[in-house]
Amino acid sequence: MGEVYGVSGGDDVNKKVYESVINGDSDYNIRFIDFQNLLVGLGFNFMRQKGSHLIYYCDEIKEFVNIQSDGNKAKGYQVRQLRAIILKHGL
Repeated sequence: MGEVYGVSGGDDVNKKVYESVINGDSDYNIRFIDFQNLLVGLGFNFMRQKGSHLIYYCDEIKEFVNIQSDGNKAKGYQVRQLRAIILKHGL
């Protein structure tokens, strides 16, 4: 795999989570905290929280991501949404 946008070489967790998101092999088995850290590593900034929904925004690509946990896991459809954004913008 080539360089992961916004993810430093020493960040093995983000690389593994990034690969899982891109490969689509575990959309329902990504820890929520790892999903949040990946968003930040990709350049998204926490904007606000409304109830259980956390809203992140990336100014560089002008995209919002609205996430919420399912226990301690990220929701599968939100993982798929992030994958689509990554592929659309080449992150």
